[in-house]
Amino acid sequence: MFKTTLAALVLGATALTSTAAFAQDDWRAQMGSFNIGILGGENEADRLRRNECYGELISEVLGVPVQLFPAADYAGVMQGLLAGQLHMAGLGAASYAGIYLQDPDAVEPVLTRAQLDGTLGYYAVMVVRSDSDIQSLEDMQGRSLAYADPNSTSGYLVPRGQLALQGINDEEYFGTTGFGGGHEQAVVAVLNEQYDAAVTWISGQGDFSDGFSRGNLRRMVDNGLLDMNDIRIVWTSDIIPNGPTVFRQDLPEEARALMMEFLLSMQAEHPECYALAAGGDDGGFVEIDHAFYESTIALREVMTEAR
Repeated sequence: MFKTTLAALVLGATALTSTAAFAQDDWRAQMGSFNIGILGGENEADRLRRNECYGELISEVLGVPVQLFPAADYAGVMQGLLAGQLHMAGLGAASYAGIYLQDPDAVEPVLTRAQLDGTLGYYAVMVVRSDSDIQSLEDMQGRSLAYADPNSTSGYLVPRGQLALQGINDEEYFGTTGFGGGHEQAVVAVLNEQYDAAVTWISGQGDFSDGFSRGNLRRMVDNGLLDMNDIRIVWTSDIIPNGPTVFRQDLPEEARALMMEFLLSMQAEHPECYALAAGGDDGGFVEIDHAFYESTIALREVMTEAR
């Protein structure tokens, strides 16, 4: 019902519904539909399933149809926002940094999700099969590592950057490195013995057996793709700023205000839909701004220049 594609967005070929009610406000008539980007890292069917009720609620709030864009990779959502074809997306900090470095006026970070204890961060982890002989990062020398996506904060930017600060050049230390095509895919590649290890993300809170309270491992457990007894964590990053929900900076002010009111009250008023879209349990949306991501932007800029 909500799915669309980047090609359709870019070409303006998406079939949009309209009613007389939409014509009552100029911005609604001009917008046609509210387009939301959904980052890759999880299979498309599960992403659409988790976000269907989310799209339905937003359509009711704004009074326009909603189109969900499940990108094949992070770059697809980034380019959709930069091109003005998407109005909103939930991003990782590194993806926001990548957009900002290309066009600082393209999007505005407005919200992030708090953890259950109110903290605003999460962790990157390196996981291996539990039957592997790898017990620590030291054992990974000469072995193969799957990153998630080149635009992922926890699945590439932070692990690579923090390993460099530990004196580890990933191209020299590991036998091979590659990209799994997303967080879920990278972990599956480890389970299938295509890589020795993969990096992904966790909230760092909740029970290990559940995949923690939130994160890629939690989603995989919930979707029946992972038993936590089958993996072991051998490295954990420092805390990472939770990623932002961003709006295009040219989003009409009324639409922005309606969305902010809805999102800040969503967990209390629509708890089941909120938990489904969030992919686990957390403390709800809180307001942030650009300053929250300045350290990530600086890290991405340095890493980009070093490549």
